[in-house]
Amino acid sequence: MIGACVSTNCGGYRSPVDLVENPLDGSSIAYRVFGEGSPGAPAVVLVHGTALTQAIWRGFGWVRELQATHKVITLDLRGHGRSDKPLDEDSYDQALFVSDVLAVMEAADVEKAHLIGYSLGGRVGFEIAYTHPGRLASLVTLGGSPRTGGQGIFDATFFPGVGDTFVARGMQAFVDRWAEHLGRPLDNSTAAALLANDPQALAAYMRKTEQDPGVPAHALSTLPMPLLMVAGTEDHLRVRSAARMQSLLPKTRVRLLDGATHGRTPRHPDALPAVKDWLASLSA
Repeated sequence: MIGACVSTNCGGYRSPVDLVENPLDGSSIAYRVFGEGSPGAPAVVLVHGTALTQAIWRGFGWVRELQATHKVITLDLRGHGRSDKPLDEDSYDQALFVSDVLAVMEAADVEKAHLIGYSLGGRVGFEIAYTHPGRLASLVTLGGSPRTGGQGIFDATFFPGVGDTFVARGMQAFVDRWAEHLGRPLDNSTAAALLANDPQALAAYMRKTEQDPGVPAHALSTLPMPLLMVAGTEDHLRVRSAARMQSLLPKTRVRLLDGATHGRTPRHPDALPAVKDWLASLSA
């Protein structure tokens, strides 16, 4: 199902989204395409993080800035936004996330792209780099790593007891509790994306992801594409992951954002300029 139009005002979207069917399991994946880009410039695929949607990339200004030079593609990974939200854990295997992204690239007639992934999107980007390296012109991760699994990973990312909160009390309670944990209200783009989630689907995704073994070290040391890892200095897990990645693959570039937490990384004022400079250097 390619090019099927969804409502012009759903889940924070102000214009139509298209749908494509994942060939591995038939799940419907929502995506959007912006601009045409400069001649010869690879497209940019933007992949959101856990419990968010593709709408964050417009809300934080990434689409507006990047479409001046690149065709830009955004999507909702399975379990998020306007894409299908299966309730079984096995539907959230990394191979299926990879197939979500590749199906969207096929529908958008993109053979090779720069992939920019935030958090979960970075993890999916590493999996694509490992299993389909020829599809990536480069990989940029924002608070991402080659492995996001491990017991308690989401408690560490959000707040203790996060899964129990939204399963028992719903997504509004999750938003309220996270804002309380942060000591400030969430921005409108993030709050709207979080509230669009199905709590049971999100719980299934989290249970599966906690078991994620990650990309093996021997594969990481041979990734052929240029790699930039961006992390906030207060996002200690991802700073350590970037340092480990540099030890495995010395050509990895790391950009640390002063004072940024994991949640603030894609909104930090230095994040987008750093990525734009990176893309420009690759074009040069």
